[in-house]
Amino acid sequence: MKTVVMISAIAEWKAVKKIFPELVIEASPYGDTAKLTLNGFDLTLYHSGWGKIASAGAIQYVIDHDQPDLIVNLGTCGGFEGLVDLGDIVLVERTFIYDIVELMGDLNIVEYYASTLNLSWLPEPYPHPVRRGILASADSDLPPDKISYLKSQGAIAGDWESGAFAWVANKNAARLLILRGVSDLVNEEAGEAYDNLALFEERTIDVMRKLFTQLPDWLGCV
Repeated sequence: MKTVVMISAIAEWKAVKKIFPELVIEASPYGDTAKLTLNGFDLTLYHSGWGKIASAGAIQYVIDHDQPDLIVNLGTCGGFEGLVDLGDIVLVERTFIYDIVELMGDLNIVEYYASTLNLSWLPEPYPHPVRRGILASADSDLPPDKISYLKSQGAIAGDWESGAFAWVANKNAARLLILRGVSDLVNEEAGEAYDNLALFEERTIDVMRKLFTQLPDWLGCV
């Protein structure tokens, strides 16, 4: 099985290189790439870059160039306080994008870019505890004043990239698994990692280590 693992944020990729210092880094059109053998599974890693634009371009490149059987996105997310806990792993089943503003008509932007991931190939019980749920995506850290709205749409956490990954994967009928660890909590008033990059980077290492430790068990389900 040909598997590609896509890593988005700079802090997440830095964590991967720290966890696997033996990686031989090469260049791709969107960022670093490397090969990794993990518990017998041969993986191609890509640092795809942060945000919707880089994510959409990079996953299309991976689909066309690598033609993988499975694409996995591992990373962090901001969890909504009261709905998830720090360290929870979110198995993303649906995404939507909330930062597009349309003022000239009545196009339902949220629904247009919403994507439901086909997880029917993934047998239950899952190999590790997860919170299966909806992720909200935007080119933005989570604004506290939008948390109530995002909760009303069913989201339990948010990030910058999952919405783009899921939308492009669905357009290509590509198999995509998104696992995001809750690195920080956000509520209607504040985010605990805001103005505290060091906290986010420290927790990101823990999240990425946990995700890569668990990854072979998820791959064994395929």
